[in-house]
Amino acid sequence: MSDTCHELLLRLAGRLPDDLLWRYRDWAASDAYAVLARSLPRTLLHGRIPLTDHELRLLQDALVPYGAEPGALSSVKGLDEVPATDYTFSPESPDRVPMGDSATVVLGATLRGRHGVGEVRSCWRIGPSGINRVLLVAATTGHARLTGELQRVLRALGEHDPCVEVMSSGMDLPPYHRAALAASELVCAGAESDEHLVLS
Repeated sequence: MSDTCHELLLRLAGRLPDDLLWRYRDWAASDAYAVLARSLPRTLLHGRIPLTDHELRLLQDALVPYGAEPGALSSVKGLDEVPATDYTFSPESPDRVPMGDSATVVLGATLRGRHGVGEVRSCWRIGPSGINRVLLVAATTGHARLTGELQRVLRALGEHDPCVEVMSSGMDLPPYHRAALAASELVCAGAESDEHLVLS
């Protein structure tokens, strides 16, 4: 169940506001699925955020067992395919924050050589909400919990709405993640950074 919910929240990056998305991911990391089952459908309906058929199945599978109302879920609009992202990505911060900044150093120390983690990459996202770091991590298991852990690290370092994308290598990624990966730079490698857990 956690994998299903995590994949849904991963696919909503760039479509849900960052301040909501990191909180929903934190709830998923804490197994607070009943809270998500009440909140996420309302957010999708209120924001008129459509989902693909695959995403609608993920929504049903992840949240109906925890009390989401089927009527509310069926009211979420459908989408043929996810459009290209409205954001642009850069390997360098437009604010001239060096890649060797404190967050990158701490993330490297936290994830370098870690079991279950492959490549760890970073880029900067530029859009209407401002400039944000996007952290991209390949992992074998525990995607939701790792996302929650890294979000807490980044918040402790001063990033108010952390953008942490933890995914399986080889996953069919939405345009948002493909664009972010194309502009990303390597931060470090975990213990699993072989050809099976390389993002680029």
